[in-house]
Amino acid sequence: MTGTVVVAGGTGALGVAVTAEFLGAGWRVVVPGRSEESLSALRKADGLQTVVADIAEPAGAAEVARVAGADEGAPVRALVNLVGGFASGGRVHETPIEEFEAQFALNLRPTYLVTQAVLPLLIAAGGGSITCTSSGAALKPFSGAAGYVTAKAGVLAFVDALAVEYKKDNVRVNAILPGVIDTPANRRAMPSADTAKWTPPAQIATVLRLLAETPGVTGAHLPV
Repeated sequence: MTGTVVVAGGTGALGVAVTAEFLGAGWRVVVPGRSEESLSALRKADGLQTVVADIAEPAGAAEVARVAGADEGAPVRALVNLVGGFASGGRVHETPIEEFEAQFALNLRPTYLVTQAVLPLLIAAGGGSITCTSSGAALKPFSGAAGYVTAKAGVLAFVDALAVEYKKDNVRVNAILPGVIDTPANRRAMPSADTAKWTPPAQIATVLRLLAETPGVTGAHLPV
């Protein structure tokens, strides 16, 4: 067993692929979900442990860390933050502050809380890897999504801060910047799009595993 990885957001289309990738490489994988129903997206497998928890709240994030750290034979070595979402709307002068702030609650709050809860386990294990999910839009914004763009740029700033703060603890922190991911939801939302330019979840999953397993890489903003 390589160790334990927490996959926050492991029940989504990308998360299912990421979970399968780590399981296939011999990791113990801990996946939180808000309900048993959401966790049913994952097939039962050796090495997979699910936990019902709301990681947008401190108590939920703490419960995930408790479960992740319970197996002394597989110390926590990695955290993959996939939780997030997209919403578009009007330009800034047309967008209520509540809609703007909602993007931070979705794209930054769970990432912060789970990272905060898991960091002591990584430090106790002698180091490890954290990978967060930003977006290509953080570097190349488009109109009608100021909240999303700003929140995803905040993820990059958070990654940079973590990489500096925990370097001496041998905790490596990186970000991926996906474009459009080839998921059923995106195909339904954009039925006329050229999906040949989209990225399959399995390809991103491989990149995430390699980031977790490759020493020496930290502070990177990696387009995928």
